[in-house]
Amino acid sequence: MSIDLQQPSSSVLRKQPPTDLTNLRTGFRHRLRQVYVRSDLVVLGLGVMIGGGIFNLAGRLAHNTAGPGVILSFMIAGIICLLAALCYAELASTMPSSGSAYSFTYVIFGELWAWIIGWALILELQLAAAVVARLWSMNMTRALEDFGVVIPPSLGRFVGQGEGFDLFTLFILLALTAIVAQGARLGVKALWVLVIGKLVAIGAVIVVGATRFDVDNLTPMPTPVQEAAAGVHTSVSPWSMIIGGETVFGWGGIFAAAGVIAFAYIGFDLIATASEEAEDAPRNVPQGMIRSLVLVILIYIAVAVVMVGMSPHEKLNKDTPLVSAFDSLNLGFMTKVIDIGAMLGLTTVILVLLVSQTRVVFSMARDGLLPRGLAELSSHYRTPSMATLAIGGTAIVISQAVPVLPLEQLVVMGTLFAFLFVAAGVVVMRVRMPHLPRGFRVPLNPVLPILSALLTLWLMLNLDWKTWMIFGIWMVVGVAIYLVYGRRHSMLAPQSYSRRRGGRHAR
Repeated sequence: MSIDLQQPSSSVLRKQPPTDLTNLRTGFRHRLRQVYVRSDLVVLGLGVMIGGGIFNLAGRLAHNTAGPGVILSFMIAGIICLLAALCYAELASTMPSSGSAYSFTYVIFGELWAWIIGWALILELQLAAAVVARLWSMNMTRALEDFGVVIPPSLGRFVGQGEGFDLFTLFILLALTAIVAQGARLGVKALWVLVIGKLVAIGAVIVVGATRFDVDNLTPMPTPVQEAAAGVHTSVSPWSMIIGGETVFGWGGIFAAAGVIAFAYIGFDLIATASEEAEDAPRNVPQGMIRSLVLVILIYIAVAVVMVGMSPHEKLNKDTPLVSAFDSLNLGFMTKVIDIGAMLGLTTVILVLLVSQTRVVFSMARDGLLPRGLAELSSHYRTPSMATLAIGGTAIVISQAVPVLPLEQLVVMGTLFAFLFVAAGVVVMRVRMPHLPRGFRVPLNPVLPILSALLTLWLMLNLDWKTWMIFGIWMVVGVAIYLVYGRRHSMLAPQSYSRRRGGRHAR
């Protein structure tokens, strides 16, 4: 089988040949072992998407931003993410690579744009792992207290902290990095056990909560507009310009909450990073992606409806909304169920984030845009061990040294930025590469991809201005790194091209 090599070019918009991705399973490039079947991919999605959004985000946004309208916020964010998932499904079925949106962009738009997307994914996944690890520590501390475990004062200063050194954060990142380094098969076995336990806990919350449901708590929807309290998320979208001022609730609050809720649905896109390791990827990856997202949307909406239906939104504790709702109804025994579900949920989120980040960095290093040592595979497990250790170590440093909790919207921004390029990529690839085999096609092209791009942009505009500013700085730094390092070391650079041809002919 011949391998189509891109002609050497110094252009920052040089494109990777699609055969470099479609021939990964038979070509000369580093390959990953195939370990995922379709059900594993669904569990992968459930593992990363069901976490903090169930046990924290929905209640906080109901209390502060959207009121009972948070139910609509979950629906809006879910529909928008479903449109994006359809776009991801087509590209992943056509180019099954561990690089996900980074690799798609490399083929369709060129190297500089691919680097920018890869840099955004690094921000999203690395920061998300640190954020969720901090939440894991805080939840673990609270769970131990709920189960009657007394933490000594000397230790209490180093666990469950929002910033600074934290032992529980360090522990969970070390433990899960070790699991990821042992190979994808071990990781997916652990994921199955954790996800099943998490779903049992969520099922108990829905069933017990439904017995105390009061439809009056769902009104009025939307809640009348109010002035925003200090520190409460508000919209900077055109909608906020129409209603004027910094306000919450009303339709503006519903849309502002939807932008943040995209954090809860992050995960379907990460299934694409498993494409290279999935059996029959052109069929299984799209199905795993769409099925897991639909299930998650239904689960989130069910929990949000039950939670708001149990207690008026203004009486919910913004930090522990489900616990406060059950406590108000003398159902305090559910606290322990929620604690267990939260710990399992956050654990699976961190696990999948580490796996996905490893695959993105592996792909970028394999293409030469990051040091190639990060693309080396361990001889025993056939996993990118160097990338795993580098990512785990970086997550630990960030989680311990940076106050990450206020930066969670950056995770959403990085994800939505990639969504934009994937939606545009579907339209462009249909025109430029119509004959590439596709395991899945977005219906109503180009209407749905364009709609996906517009709605994604709307969500981005609902994130606050500080998030935009920090994201812009991150992108400027990323472009500088590419110009200094990535452009010269790329596998498509003329000197690398010559080495590749020499290696191919030697074979």
